[in-house]
Amino acid sequence: MDQGSEMGSISIPDVPLKSSNRRMPVLGLGTAASPFSGSETTKLAILEAMKLGYRHFDTATLYQTEQPLGDAIAEALSTGIIKSRDELFIASKLWCSDAHRELVVPALQKSLENLQLEYIDLYVIHWPVSSKPGSYEFPIKKEDFLPMDFKSVWEAMEECQNLGYTKAIGVSNFSCKKLGDILATAKIPPAANQVEMNPLWQQNKLREFCKAKDIQLAAYAPLGARGTIWGSNRVMECEVLKEIAEVKGKTVAQVCLRWAYEQGVCVVVKSFNKERMKENLDIFNWELTDEETKKINDIPQSRGCLGEDYISANGPIKTIEELWDGET
Repeated sequence: MDQGSEMGSISIPDVPLKSSNRRMPVLGLGTAASPFSGSETTKLAILEAMKLGYRHFDTATLYQTEQPLGDAIAEALSTGIIKSRDELFIASKLWCSDAHRELVVPALQKSLENLQLEYIDLYVIHWPVSSKPGSYEFPIKKEDFLPMDFKSVWEAMEECQNLGYTKAIGVSNFSCKKLGDILATAKIPPAANQVEMNPLWQQNKLREFCKAKDIQLAAYAPLGARGTIWGSNRVMECEVLKEIAEVKGKTVAQVCLRWAYEQGVCVVVKSFNKERMKENLDIFNWELTDEETKKINDIPQSRGCLGEDYISANGPIKTIEELWDGET
């Protein structure tokens, strides 16, 4: 990992993305609030994050935060918080209702319009399922689910990169098997896979698979997504993590983020609180001991986000296990 964006005396390392000329900062700011909404508060939080040194911002059509992120970028450029758009790494996601061959490119064009940008750095398929076109709902209604045509949707994602609308393409919430389905026909392989990952759901098998295939793994819910409808307090209340944090003089959040960083994983963490945003950056100038890492690795594993009902309003129509083909 090279040293990338600087925040005072702290540098945020970045990693290269395969099949692109872009590098991804290993720590990014998530923008998914619960419930989903974009607002002036979102824009102001993003501007504050930029002042602190964040350069990687994660959004999605579903989150309704593309527009405030675009407004924040425009203001940051006009006021000199950043000197160039090229300093930023912007990622967005294709929602299930647009996961159809003919809708992918128009969906990204709409995201670019919202963001007021000519290109983004990473565009990913949000979930490995499609749904009825025209509806941007979460949870998704049972009757609106449709199987995804992976080959044709990925061809459209490749077209997005070839057209220059995005510098890299990837996926989110994809299992080893579904990644294999994409890789079987891809001309441009996925550069990244964003999945739930934290000390209580370590994704060991998927991490090994992605590393072998040169797919950068990115973690969402690295702190368990406390305070959202899809998350819980389990990670932040874990006694093992609390004990390590107390010994290190760090917060539980910092221990979680440092652990993920030491696994070679990029992390997207959502906080609009200035002090917590600042704390979350303080993970690069210290290390976990081998004993502390072993204690974390020995934590009993269970998935925390979205429970067993996947993303259906009428669930359970698809459990997480069905979606992931029984894989971890």
